[in-house]
Amino acid sequence: MTAEIGIDLIKAKNILENGDLVAIPTETVYGLAANALDPLAVSKIYAAKNRPSFDPLIIHVGNIEDFQKYTVDFPAQLLELAHKFCPGPITFLVKKSEIIPEITTSGLEKVAIRIPKHPLTLELLNKLDFPLAAPSANPFGYVSPTTASHVYEQLGERIPYILDGGPCNVGLESTIVGCENENLIIYRKGGLDLDEIRKVFLGEILIKDHSSSNPQAPGMLSKHYSPKKRIEILESTTKIDLIEIKSTGFLRFNSRIDGFGNQIILSEKSDLNEAAFRLFDALRQFDKMDIQKVFIELVPEKGLGIAINDRLRRAAAKS
Repeated sequence: MTAEIGIDLIKAKNILENGDLVAIPTETVYGLAANALDPLAVSKIYAAKNRPSFDPLIIHVGNIEDFQKYTVDFPAQLLELAHKFCPGPITFLVKKSEIIPEITTSGLEKVAIRIPKHPLTLELLNKLDFPLAAPSANPFGYVSPTTASHVYEQLGERIPYILDGGPCNVGLESTIVGCENENLIIYRKGGLDLDEIRKVFLGEILIKDHSSSNPQAPGMLSKHYSPKKRIEILESTTKIDLIEIKSTGFLRFNSRIDGFGNQIILSEKSDLNEAAFRLFDALRQFDKMDIQKVFIELVPEKGLGIAINDRLRRAAAKS
């Protein structure tokens, strides 16, 4: 099987209704989608990605009214955020309804649910009578895809169809939020700036976004989003081992290190939105270079930079 790339919504709909997989575009990254209510279809996601069964999936719906179909007692605080930011790069972790099979949530009582902000995928969702389970369309633990060609390079022999919606305009996975004891919990930093959330939610916000095993929400594993090259956070250019320079790459935020090759700059304008948009593609480019190691510079720890640095630290994690 070799994946076809196209924009045929009817074909995508038919494949999904027949229990198979379709890669779909979102504003964050491309997702690998299946009928979230069909355990056999969902199992194909885990198989195609080599994803461990203890890592739960996000389900995607077409409108806020669908939240009531697939969740129980959706908290008022989260509903306020939903009306403000949906469709958009935010996911809500809430108690699931019985219609959601356990394989979709890895046996957990809560489900991660969101409304993607992409016209093709929203149109597809509103043609279906079921939600789509859709983690990132990449082999488990590897860099997330932000174009249809990224999906094809990684999963093209494992899935039948890739819905091509162009490059993702955010480039980072969604921010995952939930409520515990009236507090807002951030389970994963992502494409929605935490400062924007704080403008709407005036109570206490707690961050609980890493787990070595048995995560409470998707995307919480401490080692994730990793390229194949060995990478290391670069705290200071004076620490670079000059012997390794020819076989080393450098991921920089806004400026080059003079005299060294194999450098990728995320944003010469120091624009964190541009840096987020380019991040995963940059990590992929290093995998195609004849190098052994990549030194990574963290970006300013503010706004989207918080989520970018989260991805960089997890990419560099040893385990």
